[in-house]
Amino acid sequence: MNNKYTRLILISGIVVLLDQITKIAILDAVPMYQTISVIPGFFNLSHIHNPGGAFGFLSASNSSWLNTGFLVVTLLALGLIFYFYKTTPETHKMLAAGFALICGGAIGNFIDRIRFGEVVDFLDFYIGQWHWPSFNVADSAITIGILVFLYHIVFRKLPE
Repeated sequence: MNNKYTRLILISGIVVLLDQITKIAILDAVPMYQTISVIPGFFNLSHIHNPGGAFGFLSASNSSWLNTGFLVVTLLALGLIFYFYKTTPETHKMLAAGFALICGGAIGNFIDRIRFGEVVDFLDFYIGQWHWPSFNVADSAITIGILVFLYHIVFRKLPE
């Protein structure tokens, strides 16, 4: 197997592993809807389950088709990410790593949707009463990967 695909498997695999280990720890240690203050006034571990998308997108929707829709969209997105990864030349290692982060994050949340029909979220950042929507390691990896991709778009560093 060539190094490019070894890196994809390694980066994505580490993301999935960290994501699933942290979710297992939360499921075991923190009862649903309970919060552990880590840095008062800034950061909690809060065990919630999100039936919606990243950062709570569509979580208020109560459609039985929602989970199926997210599973289908995830599979389509993974196909697109694999295509982008495959067509990214070896000279663009940072861009390839960004795609691998997105891939690992998508797989981590996909596993939750298969197992639970929703995603386990637990990272709760806030200042005073203003809370950022809870998220997880997979969401973080997807966000970082998208930021890397956007960097390449904005600064015209995409492969030609």
